[in-house]
Amino acid sequence: MTTIDVAGVYRPARVRVHAPATTRAPASARARTTRLRLTVRGRRALAAVASVPAVVGLSLAIVSGGGALASDAPAAPAVEFATVSVQPGDSLWTIAETIAPEADPRDVVDGIMRLNGLTSSALDVGQSLAIPREFATPAGAASGD
Repeated sequence: MTTIDVAGVYRPARVRVHAPATTRAPASARARTTRLRLTVRGRRALAAVASVPAVVGLSLAIVSGGGALASDAPAAPAVEFATVSVQPGDSLWTIAETIAPEADPRDVVDGIMRLNGLTSSALDVGQSLAIPREFATPAGAASGD
């Protein structure tokens, strides 16, 4: 006969050999250790009871997960950007120097790329690029159009 304790460690059943009553220690002198031994049915019941909080928490998260998207909070105000149309021969560097001659062109190019979601410096003629607010001046934005 074998048993599996709660930790799941396999231990073969111990065979007890009873000594004569005269050599046994008194009950108060023996150390008592209590082990929890579960049957297959008991382990299944314990797993079911232990999983209930996880199932309830997951259900609540699924049911109330969209609450933040459907809130009554006002939306962010619409923002208008100054734009520049790409002309033949333009590069991000020349556009950056045109719209913000006093700023470092590397910072301006980085701002334009991040604002427009560009992954490379390749531009198409006629492409409209939004200009970051800190670099957009009425004179700079008009000169690129």
